[in-house]
Amino acid sequence: MPEEKKETKPEEKKDSKAEAPEEITSVTEHSIFVNGRTLEYTVTAGTMLLKAEDEKEGEKPKATVFYVAYTLNNQEDASERPLTFSFNGGPGSSSVWMHLGMLGPKRVLLDDEGMAVAPPYELVDNEYTLLDKTDLVFIDPVSTGYSRSVPGEEAKQFHTDKTDIESVGDFIHLYTTRNNRWGSAKFLIGESYGTTRAAGLSSHLAEKHGMYLNGIMLISAILNFGTARFNPGNDLPYILFLPTYAATAHYHKQLPAKQQERPLEEFLADVKQFAGTEYTLALMKGAALSAQERSRVVNKLYNFTGLSKKYIEQTDLRINIHRFCKELRRDENLTVGRIDSRYTGYDRDSAGEYPERDPSMGATGGAYSATFKDYVRRELGFEVDIPYNILAGLYKTWKYDRWENQYVNMAEELRKTMVTNPFMKIFVANGYYDLATPYFATEYTFNHLGIPADLQDNISMGYYESGHMMYVHMPSLVKIKDDLANFVDLATKK
Repeated sequence: MPEEKKETKPEEKKDSKAEAPEEITSVTEHSIFVNGRTLEYTVTAGTMLLKAEDEKEGEKPKATVFYVAYTLNNQEDASERPLTFSFNGGPGSSSVWMHLGMLGPKRVLLDDEGMAVAPPYELVDNEYTLLDKTDLVFIDPVSTGYSRSVPGEEAKQFHTDKTDIESVGDFIHLYTTRNNRWGSAKFLIGESYGTTRAAGLSSHLAEKHGMYLNGIMLISAILNFGTARFNPGNDLPYILFLPTYAATAHYHKQLPAKQQERPLEEFLADVKQFAGTEYTLALMKGAALSAQERSRVVNKLYNFTGLSKKYIEQTDLRINIHRFCKELRRDENLTVGRIDSRYTGYDRDSAGEYPERDPSMGATGGAYSATFKDYVRRELGFEVDIPYNILAGLYKTWKYDRWENQYVNMAEELRKTMVTNPFMKIFVANGYYDLATPYFATEYTFNHLGIPADLQDNISMGYYESGHMMYVHMPSLVKIKDDLANFVDLATKK
């Protein structure tokens, strides 16, 4: 079916005591062949104005949020279609990664392993889109993508975990209301910090807007930041990162021959057993650990990580993630990636303590940025001149005011929601080579939710031989599409 473009035009401005920026919307028609049938769909790319109630001024414009919505055509009742809101993490990331990497009807073309290709980059039909199961709305939080605070409003007011959840929640409420989708089954899908946001949103949407969700899909989850903060006195990350160190060493063929020859999942099962028992006890003992016990732990860490026994001794049995990325292939002057530890790169200083950059981010960032900027103007007809902030870097100044003097732990918000809404299902996707949000840390978090036993069945997990963005790896993309499709079916089954 030929694609029909409609002219971008501003919507009518509504009366307001404050000068409100115009909402801009572009609507286009498209089609794609998925699972043996042609899907005809509408794309709405636009901005939505968020307002706050002010005692003196009434409704006060605060920010415009950019979004791209995909809705299936020829539906007698749109409310019978599930509706999924998607966002990435950072904090400070736009939604482009899951949009053009996994969920949307277009995807960035990389090689099958997810490695970089030479520019110019190509966008192709995504036969693994989730559009056959649910309508999709991709949200760029304020200061990411084309989303901005309005003139006179400071952007930093949106740069806290609380206000971020509130603004994204306001958008979800407004979109649902304007488009008559309150009758739809509703889902959230977040990646990385987007999982932190999704957990907080599940509670916020229920409490403020009375919106109960059917399900949440968490891609590379981090809810309890204590599992990933290598601070003095916090031994938990050393334990929880170990299986991913082991998976990484296995991938790069850095292990002793006996371990290297083992199937990955069988090998990792032994690593997890050691990490949760003998290794945990050893770190808890600290200086009380005997020389014999220490020697046995060093030997096992050597067998599971490929790092030298001398180096392990020098770390006091505690291997920091950044030091691991630098040390694993130091003899070859290579560092391994954090976001995806399958990638390698070169630093100026091969003798340095920490990597200069993450080689896995540099491999994909250019392709996603270029293809989206072309796609949104040329195919979706949305034309503005402001820069598209694919990664705004807000994590450097992000505020967690309500978590002062403690680790951020949004798992508690998720627990409250699951108890309040026992019908809500959770799916968690984990990459074996993800050193940003390791899978064992995620398992630990969910094993410590404190929910009743009968709610444990509402949680399911998938595992993929890829990294943080597991969908860049073609076999993992195929698998996660099946997993997500099955999850949506399960969560909407009456």
